[in-house]
Amino acid sequence: MKIIFLDRDGVINKDPAGWTKHSYVTCPGDFHFLPGAKEAIKKLTDAGYEIIVLSNQAGISRGYYNTEALKAINEKMLKEITASGGRIRSTHYCHHKTDDGCNCRKPKTGLFEMATKAMKLDFNETFFIGDGSMDVEAGKKVGCKTILLLCGKSKLEDVKAWKYKPDYIKKDLSEAVDWLLEGEGKDA
Repeated sequence: MKIIFLDRDGVINKDPAGWTKHSYVTCPGDFHFLPGAKEAIKKLTDAGYEIIVLSNQAGISRGYYNTEALKAINEKMLKEITASGGRIRSTHYCHHKTDDGCNCRKPKTGLFEMATKAMKLDFNETFFIGDGSMDVEAGKKVGCKTILLLCGKSKLEDVKAWKYKPDYIKKDLSEAVDWLLEGEGKDA
């Protein structure tokens, strides 16, 4: 089974920081796909990848929105991806703040464990694509190869200060997927 893990905000959709009321996607109207994201997910689906979305959503525990709003946002995302020919195997969200002490908030690895508990999976054979240091750190801790996208919250110069460095850096999800499918990622 070929698995690829994706973060959500800043990878699939426009990162909400700075332009939404609380810098979170709090309703379906705040969810805007990044250019080429749906097409990239379709390409992965067509290539036989099972796609799993893992995302921190602390806005719930902060009271900015609730689980019903997250469900509506998730349904919008999945419906549009399916309509574009893509498929997401599953989505997993951490609702906690950093100081809640949970096991699932990235950079901890609980979301990976929840998503794959019934699978036989070699994390060394998988990729985690994200847009921030917590994504890279979580991916590294679980054993994934990591791809940092520069279309979300991180800039290339930020990476120099990170303890955990990404294996690869790409402009956006389209570029990362094209690189993977052209065989570049197979030698990684």
